[in-house]
Amino acid sequence: MARTRHETRTAAGAGALLAFVLGLAGGVAAEETAADQSEKEIEKYRAMINDPMANPAFLNVDRGEILWKTARGSKNASLETCDLGEGAGKLESAYAKLPRYFKDADKVLDLEQRLLWCMDKIQGADLKEILSRKFSGPGKVSDMEDLVAYIANKSSGMKFSAQVGHPKEQQAYAIGEALFYRRSSIEDFSCATCHGDTGKRIRLQALPDFTKPGKDAQDTMGSWPTYRVSQSQMRTMQHRLWDCYRQMRMPAPEYGSEGITALTLYLTKQADGGEITVPSIKR
Repeated sequence: MARTRHETRTAAGAGALLAFVLGLAGGVAAEETAADQSEKEIEKYRAMINDPMANPAFLNVDRGEILWKTARGSKNASLETCDLGEGAGKLESAYAKLPRYFKDADKVLDLEQRLLWCMDKIQGADLKEILSRKFSGPGKVSDMEDLVAYIANKSSGMKFSAQVGHPKEQQAYAIGEALFYRRSSIEDFSCATCHGDTGKRIRLQALPDFTKPGKDAQDTMGSWPTYRVSQSQMRTMQHRLWDCYRQMRMPAPEYGSEGITALTLYLTKQADGGEITVPSIKR
């Protein structure tokens, strides 16, 4: 039976629609394949540069050890009696359990906050001068970055064990979780905007999902502090979060603030049980 003109047009339209859908699906598949291939190439690059003998951050580790053992400040004392949670002067596994509650300060502190507390109480150090170099740059070294590299490296190979037993730790965790999801500023962004789903990426960079505990959080948190090849500097989680807020067009968070410590505790709890391999090296 001959088709009517209407039936012919309908069949042609359906065929065109099917071709469009198949083409779209093919395009998506091709895009996913290209993204997967890009990720494989990035992994090759990471493996190529991830060699301790070629990682400049180990120079930060060496400088941090000297800073830890050198008497400084108005009290002419070293940091060797500083208690990072495991006992005076004990560094092994300390980083793996930070942030945590400290009874002497009556606060939940991250590593940088605790170091500043010890510098003040034990050394009588000039914190204003130290904080003027909180982040390194061309011709400017950072005592804080060096000390973090040294101390964190003492927990390398160990696993995160986030401390949330004390009421103030539980409060800090809740605040950190709220901050993670809080949208604000001119872009109406939150941490979850970029890190709230599996499989997201920005340009060629895969974005870890921090909304649930597991591999994404473990791999990410377990690799900081890190040497950033693109910046030619060793960077800590303080800098990473500061830079995230900058990119979200939010006001820069205060260095060593309670808010950043709370957010760090939330992220570390999501990474609980993950192995620490630091300092790492990234693009």
